[in-house]
Amino acid sequence: MIFRQYLHENPVAASYLFGCGTEGQGAVVDPVDDVEFYVREAERAGLNIRYVFDTHLHADHISGGRRLAERTGASYVLHRSADVRYTFHPVEDGDVLFTGNTRIQIIHTPGHTPEHISLLVSDLRRADAPWFVLTGHTLMVGDAGRTELASSLEEGARDLYNSLFEKLMKLDDQIEVYPGAYSGSVCGRFLSGKPSSTIGFERRFNVALQARSLDEFIAFMTQDIPPKPSDYERIRLTNAGQ
Repeated sequence: MIFRQYLHENPVAASYLFGCGTEGQGAVVDPVDDVEFYVREAERAGLNIRYVFDTHLHADHISGGRRLAERTGASYVLHRSADVRYTFHPVEDGDVLFTGNTRIQIIHTPGHTPEHISLLVSDLRRADAPWFVLTGHTLMVGDAGRTELASSLEEGARDLYNSLFEKLMKLDDQIEVYPGAYSGSVCGRFLSGKPSSTIGFERRFNVALQARSLDEFIAFMTQDIPPKPSDYERIRLTNAGQ
């Protein structure tokens, strides 16, 4: 498997390129607006971009996802519930996509936004078992994503609790976690500067996951909310094609 993580500073975000080197098929996740960067990176890695995913409709930056898909002929993938004004490849919880020997299972993980997805990835040349999960702004290293930019604060927190404890925390401890942001992002409060982790480490030490009940989690998520991203409503609408 080929795997690349890209750490951006303006905005503070992480994007990804990964796929099957044997068959030369790849995917890009949460691209920022420099589309040609991903084209060059895919060419260097010997990958044809088959899918472009946005884990959610971003509110802190303009996504390059649709333009990258158009530029490369890839399918642009969002959860089927995404409220947008353009055509995309809809997926839902449990769907599976392939880039050669790389299997990508969709996990619907609402909370940060209602349409949020995570991607559970296996390298079938090594094992059927999942190797890592791309969690966007759901589970991040040290914390969980804020919940009020696309819904009410408490409704989002309730959804996020289910996504974390009923879905992501059901994964095996050794599975690697690659989030969509790291320390400095306005989409979390206690984010680490280390942009990767494992399910097991986060289960033990992530502050958001220490809540013992839904009520405790909601109370935690509704305190010390960071300032909202500048112009976040317009940015999200732009990413929705409105």
